Amino acid sequence: MFADSDALLKYIEDEGVEFVDVRFCDLPGVMQHFTVPVSSFGPEVFEDGLMFDGSSIRGFQAIHESDMALFPDATTAYLDTFRTDKTLVVNFFIHDPLTGEAYSRDPRNIARKAQ
Repeated sequence: MFADSDALLKYIEDEGVEFVDVRFCDLPGVMQHFTVPVSSFGPEVFEDGLMFDGSSIRGFQAIHESDMALFPDATTAYLDTFRTDKTLVVNFFIHDPLTGEAYSRDPRNIARKAQ
């Protein structure tokens, strides 16, 4: 739906989007998600990512190395027409926050490498 981060952020502002549903895939292929208000979703998310606890996701990280970063893929965003509040759904890639590299157990990163 969007070519890049600028187009996505402009749409959020112009259309009065209230929430972003953050979606990513776990190792067995199950979609995980959480929702954030748009005030937590600005240009910095495309640069720094959104942090989450990787130890809480099946097959990801041990508790002592649990920090993970999510980076949005603007080309996957779409409006969730079934939500009462205007919500944009966006798929995210998972990265190691220390190295910045794509996470080896992220099914989306694995699929991207295979292309």
